[in-house]
Amino acid sequence: MEPQAATAGAAGTEMAAPEPQLEPDRGSPVPGRCAYFVERKKRFCKMTPGPGRRFCGEHGQQEGENDRKRIPCPLDPKHTVYEDQLQKHLKKCNSREKPKPVYFVQDINAGLKDGAEIPERQVPISSLSKEGLENLITKLKKASNGAGLELRLKEQILSHQALQEALSDPKNGESAFKHLKQQASILGNMEKLHLLGPGRCFVEFGAGRGKLSHWVDVALQNVENVQFLLVERATTRFKVDGKHKRRDSIFERLQVDIQHLCLKKVPILEKKKLPVVGIGKHLCGAATDLALRCLVESYTACCDGESEEPATKRFRTDKTEVASSNSADNECNKDDCKPVAGIVIALCCHHKCDWTHYVGREFFKSVGLGPLEFHYFQRMSSWATCGMRETTTRASTSQESEDETNDTEEHEQTFSKTEGGSDILQGILTVEERKEIGCLCKRLIDHGRIEYLQQRGYKAALQYYTESAVSLENVLLTAVPSPSLIPEPTL
Repeated sequence: MEPQAATAGAAGTEMAAPEPQLEPDRGSPVPGRCAYFVERKKRFCKMTPGPGRRFCGEHGQQEGENDRKRIPCPLDPKHTVYEDQLQKHLKKCNSREKPKPVYFVQDINAGLKDGAEIPERQVPISSLSKEGLENLITKLKKASNGAGLELRLKEQILSHQALQEALSDPKNGESAFKHLKQQASILGNMEKLHLLGPGRCFVEFGAGRGKLSHWVDVALQNVENVQFLLVERATTRFKVDGKHKRRDSIFERLQVDIQHLCLKKVPILEKKKLPVVGIGKHLCGAATDLALRCLVESYTACCDGESEEPATKRFRTDKTEVASSNSADNECNKDDCKPVAGIVIALCCHHKCDWTHYVGREFFKSVGLGPLEFHYFQRMSSWATCGMRETTTRASTSQESEDETNDTEEHEQTFSKTEGGSDILQGILTVEERKEIGCLCKRLIDHGRIEYLQQRGYKAALQYYTESAVSLENVLLTAVPSPSLIPEPTL
């Protein structure tokens, strides 16, 4: 007994050997489903295996259960297919090129593309000299002062009764509550502009799951003759459109890039000739410019009897658009076609703007700026929301996120030190000064959009529609036609 006690005492003075880590209990696969455990998702595969097999075709080969060879799909390597069934798969693969819809017109909203205006080589901000950066900031401030820009905007934080029940529901978490507050304020601003009414077609750009259109429909539940067009280029999961199938309002999805969307050719607008209200929540970067051109140029010009061809292609009469109808159908009736009744867009992601699509190019040129300055200003605009942190990631805010983050609609933003040019900024600007310059870049870009709308007969404005604690991207662009241009609602 004594030797055993001594041994135990000696062991007590030494570091105990770590116990072997046991694999966590994964549970059991669902009967009739694949038995492969997907480590990344921490769950079993949900695919159905073939008769007499434990694994699906995707994982059977990995587990040695299947001798048939699987290869990456040539249309989309993110998924695989049996080699002997490749030709059959290519005919039904979701990634195959599909026939273009009737409202697809190549580059109709892209704007003029003058290759001579684009700098051949754009040096990153991090590679600029101290003098080069100071010169850019001087140009920014001079242009802002010349345009009379105000760094602070008017607050227009409103709400709408349609969302009061959801806003007071304790089941909604913090993230959902923030989105509801933004949607309520957007609806409140729409109501103030008298855009919520009968006989209108609401076009939501960058619709995602369609939450904004959903709340507009709730606000108009007792209103007749209302149409919703949800524009989204990507396939979207967990859409809320299904909640409206038995309602009087009509929901239609247009899976197309805004760059190629000709609203005049959308069948429901050709048939009903409803005034259009363009809406969007966090419409990312260049998508805002494409949407403005889609509404103000392509659609309105068509209503005025002009050709819906993009400006760069109007001289080409030998090739029509991919899915255009006959020439008689393409004629616009000035008496029947209605203009745009209003625009309400929550702005976002100025660092993703593009000079070729930007609607405020004439404004930039009028204050002595060009594509090179625009390139740097749109990159510097990210300082307004990320300050100078080494890496700022607004996680779980992408429309293309996984199942667990499907209730969010903002865009993921990741900025690095290199993009911000932190090394040359250390001795020049404080964090607060960088944020102020970032905000000024945003205001300058947005002012170009305001002037673009004003020159086309719209009363346009920028305002804060929610607190920065709710969303750092808290600026709302609104525009309504001059009183003489506002159409009468179609009842």
